[in-house]
Amino acid sequence: MGLTILVLGLAVFLVPHVFTAFRDARQQVVDRVGEGAYKAVYSLVSLIGLVLIGHGYALYRASGGIGVWYPPVWTRHLTVLLMWPAAICIVAAYSPGRIKIALKHPFLVGVKLWALAHLISNGDLGSILLFGAVLGYAVFDRISLKRRTDPGAPPIPVGGMRNDVIAVSGGTILYLLLGGLLHPYVIGVPAF
Repeated sequence: MGLTILVLGLAVFLVPHVFTAFRDARQQVVDRVGEGAYKAVYSLVSLIGLVLIGHGYALYRASGGIGVWYPPVWTRHLTVLLMWPAAICIVAAYSPGRIKIALKHPFLVGVKLWALAHLISNGDLGSILLFGAVLGYAVFDRISLKRRTDPGAPPIPVGGMRNDVIAVSGGTILYLLLGGLLHPYVIGVPAF
């Protein structure tokens, strides 16, 4: 049951995100219902998807999971190591500086690192579906961003080294909070 809810949640969350890449179809919907209504429905559907993913994954893990492959213990250390730059990249998307200039889309880089890191150390079917789907989407989205012809969102002003210091500091704090507090209490597995 948990695996079914997880897959349903992934579909509910990812379908609207993939739809965004189809700019003409998206614009037709925005023209029909208005930007505010579109964003409200998009946010609500995404939130429902996230709740279903979390609930489904929790049920799946409680049932013992389905082993596909059994990663060696050292892969956990690699995951912990990769999560630090992933957190920095995610924060760098909101504190744009030289990191953003170098990576272009640091949020997507962070999501890809997060998913890849977790695929390395989790060999059960539910984890492969969850992290594989998120990684696949992030790769798809990055490719679609390269091919867009519309202007998209207005450009965010890029700062300098100060914003990179904020990104690294904030990313490190996020990394410690996620690994030290969120992961053990929400997922039930200590990250550190």
